[in-house]
Amino acid sequence: MIILIPSFEPDDRLLTIVCALRSTAPDVRVVVVDDGSGPHYAELFAAVQHAGADVIGYDDNRGKGHALKFGFNYIRKNHPDDAVVCADSDGQHKVGDIFRVVAQLQASDGAMVLGGRAFAGEVPVRSRFGNAVSRSAFKFATGVAVRDTQTGLRGYPASMLDWLLSVKGERFEYELNLLLGARSANIRIEEIEIETVYLQHNASSHFRPIVDSVRVFAPLLRYISSSLAAFAIDAVGLILLFALTDSLLVSVVGARLVSASVNFLINRHLVFNPSNRSHVARDALRYVILALALVASSYVWLSVLVDWGVPLVIAKVFSDVTLYIISFQMQRRFVFRSEARLASKPESVTKPAPEALEALEVPRVSA
Repeated sequence: MIILIPSFEPDDRLLTIVCALRSTAPDVRVVVVDDGSGPHYAELFAAVQHAGADVIGYDDNRGKGHALKFGFNYIRKNHPDDAVVCADSDGQHKVGDIFRVVAQLQASDGAMVLGGRAFAGEVPVRSRFGNAVSRSAFKFATGVAVRDTQTGLRGYPASMLDWLLSVKGERFEYELNLLLGARSANIRIEEIEIETVYLQHNASSHFRPIVDSVRVFAPLLRYISSSLAAFAIDAVGLILLFALTDSLLVSVVGARLVSASVNFLINRHLVFNPSNRSHVARDALRYVILALALVASSYVWLSVLVDWGVPLVIAKVFSDVTLYIISFQMQRRFVFRSEARLASKPESVTKPAPEALEALEVPRVSA
């Protein structure tokens, strides 16, 4: 078991947590990634290495996501059979909670384990609000309930290392990308409650509220914007075709064919991103089956509502909102579903691109 700690411009709390981890479980290896903190922090990292941690890193700050992948690559090369638990360096994760995630990871069958904060007690407003919005948006977009989508305390089995390196993201958005990608890779997510700790109102956090929030929410926005784009294309097409043909059937079918084609391409390449990209024909056939079912449902809904005197545009909005959840869940579970679980068939995991691994090949920090 390895504890991986990405760190940028840390204070003495990094040394404290490393010493506590080493004294609690001397057999557990601790790997600390210096995310380009600079020469002013060399003495602290030297003390951390003296305390028993492996200290690796690079000269320029590249973001938390890059630091995590740098650590995963180091572990994959040097300790490929070891599971990994990631923790933050700012003291917000109690040592006891870290080892509870370790225990849960060892007991789970290849699941990703999250240490989720309950956000009880005195929590900074921006943190409470940000996590509430992120939690709600994530559940709306994926149908998966996760208490703490932004937690940095996470456990990954050894079989997941190649997949971890294949997921996009260099900064704070990377960890949310892992949650979103877990669904298409058929990775279970298990969550245990941990203590909520915010020291000095989270003053040590390097999270930039505007810039990094955009990065974090970008994957979620892709989910939602894909459907909105398809809806807009479908609605405009429906109105234009109906004006030209005066046929509801032709209008519904024609508009849906165009919007469905665009939606398929966006979802396959940007949203669901299936682990096996070679099954284009299979995915397209599944999508066509789903699209035909949705066209039939949409036609029935619109016919009934228009007969009742509901304006076409209002009827369109009502029917599509109702069918949105069904469409999303069917795409997630049927159209773009991976064929095997990651834990049981690691060979099916998408390998990281060679250029991505080359970007991680940087010298180790000297003590």
